[in-house]
Amino acid sequence: MHRTSVHRTLIAGTALGLALASAPAVAHATSTPGTNAPVRVTLTVRGPDGVLFKAKIRTRGHEVTTATGGTHRCDGTNGGANPSAVPTPTAALDDAARKRHVTWDGTWYASFDDFSVDTIKKVSGGGSAYWNISVNGTPTPVGGCQFKLNAGDKVAFAWTAF
Repeated sequence: MHRTSVHRTLIAGTALGLALASAPAVAHATSTPGTNAPVRVTLTVRGPDGVLFKAKIRTRGHEVTTATGGTHRCDGTNGGANPSAVPTPTAALDDAARKRHVTWDGTWYASFDDFSVDTIKKVSGGGSAYWNISVNGTPTPVGGCQFKLNAGDKVAFAWTAF
C-alpha cells in the first residue's frame, strides 16, 4: 500500500475512532425501537468548494457495498445501536449513489461495526480532512450505520479539515 494511502487510512480511522469513542452513553440508551420503513430525508453533500449534491432521498437501512469496504449491513443495528433495523445516514448516501449516481467509497472498520466515508463524488477526505456526518445540524454521536433517521431529517456529509 502506498505510504500516503496508509497515512490517510490511519488518520480516517483515528478520526472515526475518536468520534465513536466520545459518543455519550445515552446515545444508545435513548434509542427507541423503530421500524425499517422507508423515510424521506434531505441529503446534502458539502465539499471544500461548496455543495456537491442536494436532494430528497427515500431510504431505509440495508446492506451497503463499497469498492474498498465490501458488503456489510448498515441498518442501525450496527454496534448494538438500535434493537431493530432503521434508516441510517450512510444508507441514505448509498441510496443517493444508486438512484442519483452520487459516487462514494468507504472503508469498513469491523471494530466499530461501521464504515468510514472516504470519498464522495471523487472528493477525498485525505490526510488533512474527513467527511463529517450531521443530522438536523448536529454531528452524529455514533457512526453513519448506527444513527436512526426519521422522516424529514436533514442529513449532511460535510468535508471537514483538521
